[in-house]
Amino acid sequence: MRSKGPVKEPGPLHRKAATMSIILRRDPRTVIPDFIDWFEEPFLTLRPYLGQPIRIEDYSEDGHYVVRAEIAGIDPEKELEVTVGAGFLTIRAERSSQIEGKHRSEFRYGSFSRTIALPSGADAGDVSAEYADGILTVKAAVKDEQEGAVKSIPVTAGKK
Repeated sequence: MRSKGPVKEPGPLHRKAATMSIILRRDPRTVIPDFIDWFEEPFLTLRPYLGQPIRIEDYSEDGHYVVRAEIAGIDPEKELEVTVGAGFLTIRAERSSQIEGKHRSEFRYGSFSRTIALPSGADAGDVSAEYADGILTVKAAVKDEQEGAVKSIPVTAGKK
């Protein structure tokens, strides 16, 4: 039996749900990734000069300046160096590839470094570093802010 009213088209919500339920299956070796690799290739030689960025987050906690750096896939005893001096914290790491032959990789290999300015009052003699689960955590003790406070210097007029 046929209804007597006009036939309704599916509404926009129904069309959206139908579209969203479609599962796309793509070959990971399509033209686009190959094109991107081809485009990046000329710039690979510049990487030693540009460096590899290390992503960080920093905050203050319990009288310490804390820097957490995301550096996965390295051996911290052999491939990680943390230095402090002249008001800066420098993190250097190197990740090397051991896979040979033709393969696809989106991992970044080579040298990575990041230099972060320490806050005023940071004690370069009281810094610790710990690496666990791909995250480097560096803590630097921060002295009371009163010691590093800005001091006003009176200016006197000189003789003419």
